[in-house]
Amino acid sequence: MKFTPLELQSWPRGQMFYYFAKMAPTGYSITVELDVTKLYRAVKTAGVKFFPAYLWLVTKNLNEQVEFKVAEREGKLGYYDTLTPLYAAFHEDDKTFSLMWTPYDPDFAAFYRAYLKNRNEFGENHGVLAQPATPPPENAYTVSCVPWVSFTHFSVQSYENKPYYFPSVEAGRFIEREGRRLLPLSLTCHHAATDGYHVHRFLESLQADMDAAAFLSSLPGKNPCA
Repeated sequence: MKFTPLELQSWPRGQMFYYFAKMAPTGYSITVELDVTKLYRAVKTAGVKFFPAYLWLVTKNLNEQVEFKVAEREGKLGYYDTLTPLYAAFHEDDKTFSLMWTPYDPDFAAFYRAYLKNRNEFGENHGVLAQPATPPPENAYTVSCVPWVSFTHFSVQSYENKPYYFPSVEAGRFIEREGRRLLPLSLTCHHAATDGYHVHRFLESLQADMDAAAFLSSLPGKNPCA
């Protein structure tokens, strides 16, 4: 996990960052519907779970833009080389959830194995953190799913005033429409770090990756296009 400092004077976004972080602190949320018809079919054919595929795809595409990885570390502004997905593990017995995380790996097969290992070892642990021996890493961002509810808008509200610039991502229950399977997806961002342009690039590349499902080819003996 590498942290690269940013200088506001030389960073092209420096003035906008200062304005939306210090002068007029602003956040925003956007909710869209992604077509996961091809992706859902591909993961089922490959015999893998949809949720970790969703985690990996979202994290991969956020990692492609520096602006989504901006953070403060020891009072210094900069960005991490990657983000780590911090997600919820739901407990059927008491209807609570615990937070888990799996470090991002550009190889989906490696990430998937690590995800399954974490679930097997810590998935039944209750409490806020399912992995209490190690706190979430500094580059962890929130990405989750509300599989019981389909929504047209979802907004994450923070009641603590602190310099947090990572995005938060939330998916909803699938929507079946005209033979397509759609996924509601909400993205909540700090305006100091990102604008609509960055969101546009993220959503375009995420949809393209979902349509292609090429990442599944890293699984031994799997053909996602079968």
